[in-house]
Amino acid sequence: MLLLSAGNTNDIQMAQALVEAAGPFRRLIADRGYDANHLRRLIAEQGAEAVIPSTTSRKAPIPYDVEAYRARNLVERLWCRLKDWRRIATRYDKLARNFLSSALIAAAVTYWLN
Repeated sequence: MLLLSAGNTNDIQMAQALVEAAGPFRRLIADRGYDANHLRRLIAEQGAEAVIPSTTSRKAPIPYDVEAYRARNLVERLWCRLKDWRRIATRYDKLARNFLSSALIAAAVTYWLN
């Protein structure tokens, strides 16, 4: 699932829409930028496990599955691969629908080539 937002929007603002659109899942793996109580509560309501490391500003860090968190590497590599496409990295398209379609085509071709 890909949702497109403005470039100056914080990622966590789209998190609720992504969780609701994702359908059933058992585990959500995210980086420290998604460490928020409201997101953890939403994930728990879905009956899933939040694998999110705590920010350094939390007084009592919340434990997480370190082994499962290592799988986030796959997603990070996907985004690095997509940014190899100049059109995606620089966002030449003015219309959001054109940019999203370019990103989806780049993802499909990248998947096909692997």
